[in-house]
Amino acid sequence: MSFRPVTSTTSAKPTMEGAGVKLHRAFGFHEPDRFDPFLLFDDFRNEHPEDYKHGFPWHPHRGIETITYVLSGTVEHGDSLGNTGTLADGDLQLMTAGSGILHQEMPEGNEQGQMHGFQLWANLPSALKMTQPRYQDIQAKDLPSLQEDDGTEIKIIIGDYQGKASPVDGIAADPQYLDVFVPANITKRLKIDTYRRAFAYIFEGACQFKAASDPTGVLVEKSVDGEELHLADLSGNRTLVQFGTGDEIVVRAGPEGVRFLLVSGTPIQEPIAWHGPIVMNTQAELQQAMQDLQNNSFIKAHG
Repeated sequence: MSFRPVTSTTSAKPTMEGAGVKLHRAFGFHEPDRFDPFLLFDDFRNEHPEDYKHGFPWHPHRGIETITYVLSGTVEHGDSLGNTGTLADGDLQLMTAGSGILHQEMPEGNEQGQMHGFQLWANLPSALKMTQPRYQDIQAKDLPSLQEDDGTEIKIIIGDYQGKASPVDGIAADPQYLDVFVPANITKRLKIDTYRRAFAYIFEGACQFKAASDPTGVLVEKSVDGEELHLADLSGNRTLVQFGTGDEIVVRAGPEGVRFLLVSGTPIQEPIAWHGPIVMNTQAELQQAMQDLQNNSFIKAHG
């Protein structure tokens, strides 16, 4: 076993997208190699309808896959191919933009005004940049979960964990995406494939992850198997934690417990040419996409 140490801890930054939607961005548009195969991660949790009700009107995507996970509220979507649908509490949508799609996403809060969820962009390799667009809409009831004796709960959003697998298939980045709750003051080990890039995003409570060194001078007395563990500083809501290499992470929940997303994927390691919602490999491909938008040939026919 080899632990993955914390390599960076940052806070998501307030930003605005769509038609004035206020959200927090954990990463995106900068240093894409650092998070490869992922491009962008947005936290769109909001309790004020005025800050999100105008949503994300019609806009294009090409060359990526979007992963939308709704915690509360609803998101209605529609696209240029005639697809429509609604995401509700706990639901998941994966959109392969591929060769190009125009779509819109319109959020609506619950009775308390809450519109909570996350969107992750995953890159497509060059061989799939111009593949046929498709959707996978997964209802909350179809996502498996694990309940452990110490109260830990793990919901498998994408991928598999301890013998349970999400129904999602065919995502090029081959992600593992877990929604993890660890009760107060519990220390847990969570396995991650050694060859994946990995990050955690904390959105409830607080916790500490095993660090490469001991920046605080504080040690957990003993881990579950008697090993002493150096821990990073306590991190809370809207904290992005990136990990180094290894095959598992160690997390110790704070006094109120912690809930976080644990995401990993296989690096694609290809050049990136990026403009807004379009991500290609070369500037020539990017310019072609812009021309396609201008001459109304963005949507491609597939046999």
